[in-house]
Amino acid sequence: MYRLLTIALIHLVVVSGVDLRAEKYNPALDIGDETPKWKNLPGTDGKMHSLQDLKNKDVIVVVFTCNSCPYAVDYEDRINAFSQHCTEESKVALVAINVNKVEEDLMPAMKDRADKKKFNFPYLFDESQQIGKDFGATRTPEFFVLNKERKVVYMGAMDDSTDVRKVSKKYVQDAVQATLAGNKPEITETPTIGCIVRYERNLRKRNRARVK
Repeated sequence: MYRLLTIALIHLVVVSGVDLRAEKYNPALDIGDETPKWKNLPGTDGKMHSLQDLKNKDVIVVVFTCNSCPYAVDYEDRINAFSQHCTEESKVALVAINVNKVEEDLMPAMKDRADKKKFNFPYLFDESQQIGKDFGATRTPEFFVLNKERKVVYMGAMDDSTDVRKVSKKYVQDAVQATLAGNKPEITETPTIGCIVRYERNLRKRNRARVK
């Protein structure tokens, strides 16, 4: 009986591709992995930005977001407020990155959005989409907390509810505070709720489906 169960389990993993690690939500990174590095990404402020620019920060929060996703839009005020707190906590920085290439997510629209919402954080665009793939970002908004050694210590949702009135756990804030104190965050990975990142391969698949 034990042998049959073992064979069945192996078959499940090999044939269906099921990842048996229940805590694993990211397709590219594990907690403790070195941070993917971005370099010379244009921002809505007209400047070029790199990870190296933040070398003096003890903690960095990276959020993959966009203009076109209603979930991302709903989180803008929360992100802005958190970034303001980061500014007061001078050892922390927040950076937003957009990799979508539909018209409403291109740089002109990003600049309009940043001006309208008065973003107080760098809002960057990666036309190659590579940094999103390197981070394994799949939805917007999706958050990553990086420690001073630039290792990933948390990834997933900002908090436990898309409704700000129902938030009881602030995952990103808790991870930042734990990291600043030299501790490991109690919660290191959570699933994200949001719009799927529009990587070009996905767009091509949808276009082929419409043609058929």
